[in-house]
Amino acid sequence: MKIDLKAKPFYLSDEDIKWVEVTKICNDMTLDEKIGQIFVDMLWNNTEEEIKESITKYGMSGFRYNNMPAADLHRQNAVIQENSKIPALIAANIEAGGDGGVGGGTHFGYHVAIGATQDKENAYKMAYYGCKEAAAIGCNWTFAPIVDINRNWRSSVVYNRCFSSDSDQVLEMSKEYLRGAKDAGLASCMKHFPGDGLDERDQHVVTTDNLMSCEEWDKDFGKVYKGMIDAGVESVMIGHIRLPEYQRKLKPGIKDNEIMPATIAPELLQGLLREQLGFNGLIITDATHMVGLTSQIRREDMIPTTIAAGCDMILYYRDKDEDTQALKTGLEKGILTMERLDEAVTRVLAFKAMLKLHTKKANGTLIPPAEGLSVVGCEEHKEVAKDLMDKAITLVKNTKNQLPITPQTHKRIMLYTIENGGFTPNKMDKATLQDRVKAELEAQGFEVDVFDNSAGLNGKQLLASTPVKEFVSKYDAVMLFISVTGFSTSNVRRITWNLPMGPEIPWYVTELPTVCVSVFNPFHLIDVPMVPTYINSYSDNDEAIHQVIQKIMGKSEFKGISPVDAFCGAWDTRL
Repeated sequence: MKIDLKAKPFYLSDEDIKWVEVTKICNDMTLDEKIGQIFVDMLWNNTEEEIKESITKYGMSGFRYNNMPAADLHRQNAVIQENSKIPALIAANIEAGGDGGVGGGTHFGYHVAIGATQDKENAYKMAYYGCKEAAAIGCNWTFAPIVDINRNWRSSVVYNRCFSSDSDQVLEMSKEYLRGAKDAGLASCMKHFPGDGLDERDQHVVTTDNLMSCEEWDKDFGKVYKGMIDAGVESVMIGHIRLPEYQRKLKPGIKDNEIMPATIAPELLQGLLREQLGFNGLIITDATHMVGLTSQIRREDMIPTTIAAGCDMILYYRDKDEDTQALKTGLEKGILTMERLDEAVTRVLAFKAMLKLHTKKANGTLIPPAEGLSVVGCEEHKEVAKDLMDKAITLVKNTKNQLPITPQTHKRIMLYTIENGGFTPNKMDKATLQDRVKAELEAQGFEVDVFDNSAGLNGKQLLASTPVKEFVSKYDAVMLFISVTGFSTSNVRRITWNLPMGPEIPWYVTELPTVCVSVFNPFHLIDVPMVPTYINSYSDNDEAIHQVIQKIMGKSEFKGISPVDAFCGAWDTRL
């Protein structure tokens, strides 16, 4: 396949193209060096020696890292670039702000929060300021925006990681994200092609499907992808997602058991993405550890097949020696041709040239000065984040007009919290949601009791820890805060109560004014339809907690408009 390096999204000059050609051909890149160019390694508190070995032994030139303090990441990335013969790509998930790229970075809001502001300019701000913080430590590539469309409230992947259920809103905000990242100096990577948000399952644990017809997909996801390609998005991350109807159309006669996730489906990568949609940029896999891919093909065959199918880069080794050998074996067995490998390497080098990494290496500016780290979590960015949160927090339901609730009107609060989170990447250690909500309520003048089941309950207490009349006499209102997170461990993001028929389940809605706040998942109303007042804050950080309580007290207006169906298509959630 002929790659037009002067065309969108590369726009390389003759000098840039010469660097690509000289690097790949005239420098006589070894096979190991070529293989190193197409892998992105995951760094997780690696030592300098380990990083150096990855570069010198494997020719590695793409990295994604676990969050650490800014100074540590700045040094880590300096070690990468100082030891790289060819300048390296350094990526992060800047999905909600700088906290996705650097410890202590500013959290501006997940995609759904930005969607709730109903202002595409806020997508620009989230991207620009977040990527600016990541750029300060030497990051040059963001694995965002997420251009998935939520069409199933049960989705366990994009419940808070998409801008909207509306494809036009997704496209407009994604284009603004792209513009913000570009202005901050980072290349963008939209994900997860061919489109998540319909299947309720998670590709981390199972292969998922987009079951749209070709016509439906063209009008929906296709419109978003084509719009982003036309806007100049530089790279695409491929989800371990099947698109059966399009695969049957593009590959007539394909059997059901031959329909593979897009990562290893040439009909989708080359037929749909390259040819039909006209994408000329870099294609990278989603993480190759995910069971959505590994359950479909032996890893030894999968590694070369991803490149043969049309991917240019592979996200994460499992074992460096094994995966390197798998590519070599794939070449020997004819799974992958050298021509296709060279094409992938060309796009990787062109991507680096597009970012001017070769010129930055020449003039010593690949890693910004350490003085620039002051931008991470700075006051200016915090003020922007406060404004975005203020505009995002959404009063979904207030059917009994119970707000405002203030220390003057409802001083005594019974606080319940549900926190059943699993593994959550890039999250710094912090106090429990319960402790932070209690502290904020008390700072505002409320008297707060919290439900504590740590000591255990007997059978009688399980059903009724406190007699109703006593409960009503002790409290003026109830607040229920829900934080259900988790990542890549389950197909479900639903409420799990601490106890069967336990005291925290909203039996009390008929007895006392009740406010329920979901801090992550905007779809929890399906599990608490009985609550008369329901709020989505979209974040559990301290600023979000402060602002939502200010709004509950009537000191600040609710401004957010849900970009998804927070009522989950149910009639009783509206009562």
